[in-house]
Amino acid sequence: MQDPQPEFAPVPGDPVDLAPGLRRILAPNPSAMTFRGTNTYLVGDTDIAVIDPGPDHDGHLDAILSAIGGAAVRAILVTHAHLDHSPLSRRLSQATNAPVCAFGDAVAGRSERMARLVDAGLSGGGEGTDHGFVPDVILADGETVSGADWTLQALHTPGHFGNHLSFAWQDALFSGDLVMGWASSLVSPPDGDMSDYMAALDRLSQSRWSVFYPGHGAPITETADRLSDLVAHRRSRETQILDALHLSDGTAPELVGRIYSGVPASLVPAAARNVLAHLLDLQARNHVTSSGDTDENPRFSLSFIKL
Repeated sequence: MQDPQPEFAPVPGDPVDLAPGLRRILAPNPSAMTFRGTNTYLVGDTDIAVIDPGPDHDGHLDAILSAIGGAAVRAILVTHAHLDHSPLSRRLSQATNAPVCAFGDAVAGRSERMARLVDAGLSGGGEGTDHGFVPDVILADGETVSGADWTLQALHTPGHFGNHLSFAWQDALFSGDLVMGWASSLVSPPDGDMSDYMAALDRLSQSRWSVFYPGHGAPITETADRLSDLVAHRRSRETQILDALHLSDGTAPELVGRIYSGVPASLVPAAARNVLAHLLDLQARNHVTSSGDTDENPRFSLSFIKL
């Protein structure tokens, strides 16, 4: 596959100045799902907020502590409880005496519909949930955390993950895995919810942002265009799914084979989870029906005649 951001090639562990009072440290965890690795952000000079400490990795912990130096850490902020974002928060908290702040544990913010599907037997797709994550401080939507020269506002932006927070810093936004430039977000039920994802994109589009600092990949300066592109991508995928179901019913894995082309085998399971997320959203809007919530791979069909 073509490299989506060839210019983005930071050295893991080396702090990079992005703006006055903002540095980024790349974690050494590259993969097909994390791109170059997880971006850890340090906000502030005299005291610091650390956003997304990342995976539980000794070298990355050392790099963060080295970059902090003698400054105090006011807060450790976690966008969501995936294993590439949250696990190092506990060890960093122990080293700095700073509280870990997040929307909640790994099931916080899960929609009622996803909770019902879990009760009916729906399991996750193995995306690496940090099931042991428990923050010290619960941040509600709109709540702020401040230091000597910075203020960050928590925005609950579920969709990629139920407990996903984005953090507004003046007119910039730390967008976690909700908005990235190198790829669209994985939305995998029950941790992810396509209805919530589209609502979160719509919410962000109501404000003017100078830049998005994502959980993976380079900063995004064309923020409105990126949000529009992500919405258009999802609507296009939705149309493809409905067109495929117009020909015949199918399961999410079967539909992947019909509508995706050139997807590496390693990414097919993730593609199937995205398709399932779309199908569940379409089902909630009464566009499709399924063979049953308890099926491991429910079969979906159109609930109307497409003209």
